[in-house]
Amino acid sequence: MSELQPDAIASARLGEVGKVWTSDLSVSEFALLDTAGFAPREFVMGSSVFHIGWQQQNLRQSVELQVLSQAMYTARMNAMGRMLAEAEQVGADGVVGTRLTFRQHGLSADHIEFIAVGTSVVSKDDPGAYRRPDGKPFTSHLNVQDFYTLLQTGHVPVEFVMGVCVWHVAAQGLLQTLKQIGRNVEMPQWTQGYYDARELALTRMQQEAERVQADGVTGVEWSASEWMWGTHTLEFFTSGTAVRKVGSGNAVTPTLVLPLS
Repeated sequence: MSELQPDAIASARLGEVGKVWTSDLSVSEFALLDTAGFAPREFVMGSSVFHIGWQQQNLRQSVELQVLSQAMYTARMNAMGRMLAEAEQVGADGVVGTRLTFRQHGLSADHIEFIAVGTSVVSKDDPGAYRRPDGKPFTSHLNVQDFYTLLQTGHVPVEFVMGVCVWHVAAQGLLQTLKQIGRNVEMPQWTQGYYDARELALTRMQQEAERVQADGVTGVEWSASEWMWGTHTLEFFTSGTAVRKVGSGNAVTPTLVLPLS
């Protein structure tokens, strides 16, 4: 994750917190957040424009394209890390309603931009108590209604976790293609490719949750894209909010521990 801090303009804006707060919450969400015992601090965001490296590939081999997987993961984590840095700067306990969006940057398919946004919040009665075990603000893609419901179960969000895998699906031979003409038949290389990419992405998401000492991941979402690198290459992306049990009710006793290695 990048350690880049908010730039001078962002720092100046964030330094004004306490006079007028900002959020992307609806009026109903704002009211429910207040009922949950939290107040908005500031609308926070992070961005990363990234150049994707080149990776050689064998058209007849099904395999993960690790250079591309790492690029997509690093760009996302850079954006998330910078959003988290803004939340830390305003003394927030966490970020709710986190959204991670993607677009190609400029005319080149090798340039991508990820943007992470959300509303940073703080506990009105016990500031700092709802932070992660390592002392950093939590991040969550849950909306305020789900966040409120989660608190009632005695759980708190820990981190917006994700997993990604870019996979190359082997091209089938001419003979196999000719055999399929006019027939209903499964495409085994594509079926297997989606299975393999999905399992790698899900495993990486679960490993992230384990590193932040979560008990589970809720609200898991996934997407599969084939459009960015041409034919026979797909990306499987999965994400969710890692949560942990904190005992009875909403009482939280923060414990600062070293992250898992």
